[in-house]
Amino acid sequence: MTSSVPRLVIAAPSSGSGKTTVATGLMAALAGRGLAVSPHKVGPDYIDPGYHALATGRVGRNLDAYLCGPELVGPLFLHGARGCDIAVVEGVMGLYDGAAGEGELASTAHVAKVLRAPVVLVVDASSQSRSVAALVHGFASWDPEVRVGGVILNKVASDRHEELLREALDQAGVPVLGVLRRVAQVDTPSRHLGLVPVAERRAAAVDAVAAMAAQVSDGCDLEALVALARSAGAVPGAAWDAAAAVASSPPPPLPFPSSRGSASSTPPGGSAPWTPDRPEGPSPQSPDGLVVAVAGGSAFTFSYAEHAELLSAAGARVVPFDPLRDEQLPEGTRGLVIGGGFPEVYASELSANEPLRKAVAALAETGAPVAAECAGLLYLCRELDGQPMCGVLDAAARMSERLTLGYRDAVAVSDSALAEAGTRMRAHEFHRTVVEPGSGAAPAWGVRAPQRRVEGFVQQGVHASYLHTHWAAQPGVARRFVERCRTS
Repeated sequence: MTSSVPRLVIAAPSSGSGKTTVATGLMAALAGRGLAVSPHKVGPDYIDPGYHALATGRVGRNLDAYLCGPELVGPLFLHGARGCDIAVVEGVMGLYDGAAGEGELASTAHVAKVLRAPVVLVVDASSQSRSVAALVHGFASWDPEVRVGGVILNKVASDRHEELLREALDQAGVPVLGVLRRVAQVDTPSRHLGLVPVAERRAAAVDAVAAMAAQVSDGCDLEALVALARSAGAVPGAAWDAAAAVASSPPPPLPFPSSRGSASSTPPGGSAPWTPDRPEGPSPQSPDGLVVAVAGGSAFTFSYAEHAELLSAAGARVVPFDPLRDEQLPEGTRGLVIGGGFPEVYASELSANEPLRKAVAALAETGAPVAAECAGLLYLCRELDGQPMCGVLDAAARMSERLTLGYRDAVAVSDSALAEAGTRMRAHEFHRTVVEPGSGAAPAWGVRAPQRRVEGFVQQGVHASYLHTHWAAQPGVARRFVERCRTS
């Protein structure tokens, strides 16, 4: 089975070249012409997809060959692109930059090859003229399997500057599909290594996306870009399906541990991976409407759409709530998922919502499953920057000057509501905070690099960690979590 959804990958020689402006603006411009646009982002970034969603009216989805494996990139793309007229994929970093020490793995070029998609290279031309041809030629010829179908020149100073750039690129044989003038930056403030999330500045973000769309519409040849997208080769295979993924995942072993998880004898990076060779079973059903509450709002914006889809497929009724505003968990909550975000920005407001903090602590005390990643970990701590948090974990969190960033190869150290000890998962870590101590009596994960360590907490039904994971790579995680909700 194959699919031929027209598609483009928007890439650049390096970060800061204008990929997000062009990709988001192109999505919005095409949507403004009545096309159903499927938005995608290469890599683990949670923030850009929020802007993509504003531009298209559809959920922004990630394509990460490290977290999910190259074999899932095509199926996840097809899942997101169902019913769409065209897809736009924003790259990550420079075109050929991938996971450290892993060659092309998880690079924009790698994903473009898996998707058989043409690449549009966004070049910051602000400090060059004829040299642009050498730069583009190098990127276009580096890997013959990557098809650079055109260039969009960004930060062009004048008509004369544009003329010099076009003359040079005529010799390189790569068509110019757009020219964006050097103008005042669109209002997209950044934090750490990315934009401020849409949820924190929705009205301003809507205006920013509109400005990007106008910039791209005025400066780019939309018809030529659509024609290039239609030249993409067919993506082999079938679209990913959450129900099928859950149904084919191994049934969770019972009984689950009823108290603190016991530490596994498997060392970080050990040789006891999870082997899914047990009999398959049907996806659990939820005739009683089993509720899994998922934290959202401005403080908790980091979540992959597939997580909620997998929980639903496993038999849960997924109900969002906002820890900044809601004083109680959703009625009937049997499990809780708290993803990432920037809780340090909202520490005072989160702390002030004492009724909800107590409700979270009371739920955890019952042994109900609680899955917390990064920001969720901080929220479960005793305090964050001196502000009282939920107190589920006997640990304190604080802001740090040091940015911790990178992919991780992890193994579950302790049995938990998410995984058996020995389960191997790829993960991503991104934070400017420190939790002390960094792990509990039963750690969540062992990490092999950049240094061997254990981290996170498993106690009763709680699994709390700095590591972000993508459950599509291990759909049994969602199935196990929902079964634990059912039996706890």
